[in-house]
Amino acid sequence: MTAAAAAPPKTTVGALSVENVSHAYGARIALDAVSFDVAPSSFTVLLGLNGAGKSTLFSVITHLYASRSGVVRIFGRDIARESGAALALLGVVFQQRTLDPDLSVAQNLAYHGALHGIGRRETRLQQAAQLARVGLADRAGDKVRYLSGGQMRRVEIARALLHRPRMLLLDEPTAGLDIKARADILEIVRGLVADEGIGVLWATHLVDEIGNDDHVLVLHKGRVLADGQCRSIVSAAGVASIGGAFASLVGGGPEGRES
Repeated sequence: MTAAAAAPPKTTVGALSVENVSHAYGARIALDAVSFDVAPSSFTVLLGLNGAGKSTLFSVITHLYASRSGVVRIFGRDIARESGAALALLGVVFQQRTLDPDLSVAQNLAYHGALHGIGRRETRLQQAAQLARVGLADRAGDKVRYLSGGQMRRVEIARALLHRPRMLLLDEPTAGLDIKARADILEIVRGLVADEGIGVLWATHLVDEIGNDDHVLVLHKGRVLADGQCRSIVSAAGVASIGGAFASLVGGGPEGRES
């Protein structure tokens, strides 16, 4: 199924709904009438090369940027009109590392809890639960600077879950990590979908992070070129893999590993 295919009728409120969103930096169009939906309890991959518009799209969804046109809704809440209510349902892991390396893991999480207005007791409970989920229950007192890159990413996932969101955005979360760390993070996030019913939008340029049953959005030069189940996109392109389908759509493909 491609972006031009008729969309099925909606039966439930989407975890994330992006409708006709455009954004520009001066004369340069970064997003051009982008539309798609992420269902609850689903793992959706936003696939595109560097410069495709993935980070700009995340900045619009998180209300860091105002879109030139269009609407973003999180579980039906308009991000522009009901930003507080919408953002309360959203957890984010940005591409750039945002932890304070001179604070401990627990202190980083406590600061996030305070920003979200979570009480100290609830923050401690959630901190313990989420660090256990990402396999770092024994590192709460360690300064962030002493963690590996993969461990830092896991702390950022724990932090994003602290206020118990129902939708999670991750922008190139495995960039710069080794194969084992990448696999660990994928396993954690896919577990959130299966166990907690969280909707996930996972931005990447690495095709080996995509499963055959994943929902895939191909973004290229600010436009959605394909939107559907991975195996359906591959079949429609008449190729053997999602990497081949990407190449047929844009004239070049992302790698199965970082270059």
